[in-house]
Amino acid sequence: MLVDRLMWRAVSVYHTWYIRVVAGHYTQKPLSDPKPAKQSKRIPVIFFRSEAGGEPVRDWLRSLPSPDDRKRIGEDIKTVEFGFPLGMPLCRKLEDGIYEVRTDLSNNRIARILFYVDKKSRMVLLHGFIKKTRKTPGGELKLARSSKSRHERGLQ
Repeated sequence: MLVDRLMWRAVSVYHTWYIRVVAGHYTQKPLSDPKPAKQSKRIPVIFFRSEAGGEPVRDWLRSLPSPDDRKRIGEDIKTVEFGFPLGMPLCRKLEDGIYEVRTDLSNNRIARILFYVDKKSRMVLLHGFIKKTRKTPGGELKLARSSKSRHERGLQ
């Protein structure tokens, strides 16, 4: 009698499981959503445009010989775009509101993209270069500061 009761209980549990799970009548929501929520940009990116209409960073990126280098730099810019403010090792504040995106490339090369955040809360890419010395060269920073001031004058 006890065996019959246990057998009936096991069949009942199996039947309930089969109807809900296998037959598709299970109404409880899964624990994790298969589609992750779309993450929005924290800070949109624009390229600095000179008075003549050129975009130095975009031109520099296109001039890079390796598509893998362009892809790595683009991924790092995208990471900053979606996660700003970030710290080292990806992003670092230099001076006068100018930041750098730091990218390690193949063959032990290091790329830097200098940018600032304008009044409209956009990440303005000012200058890009392959780093050859330990410290960021003064000429590269001077060029970025010059581009920043020209961009700020154009916003007013």
